[in-house]
Amino acid sequence: VQLVESGGGLVQAGGSLTLSCSASGFYFKNYAMKWYRQAPGKDREWVASIARDSQITSYSDSVKDRFTISRDDSMSIVYLKMNNLNTEDTAVYFCKVPSLADWGQGTQVTVSS
Repeated sequence: VQLVESGGGLVQAGGSLTLSCSASGFYFKNYAMKWYRQAPGKDREWVASIARDSQITSYSDSVKDRFTISRDDSMSIVYLKMNNLNTEDTAVYFCKVPSLADWGQGTQVTVSS
């Protein structure tokens, strides 16, 4: 299993970013996917989930109505579109298959005020 996150960077508050997670080593379309994040000095927290058929998505209260998770099964990629970013969104973002133990290296998102 390999998960490679990308798309992070430095953005001003109120801005947007789209993260990507390219997956390989498993049959992607059969698995739900999740995004997590870990801010400096804090525990890793769940951000968003998408079911394997894309029909069901869910979000943490802190990102609901600002972030959108989606997936492209033909490319084995899961996305996280992040709008109206604020400084509290600064973190390393990770994707994960809920039923597998593997983590990617993450991608850093830094939001400046």
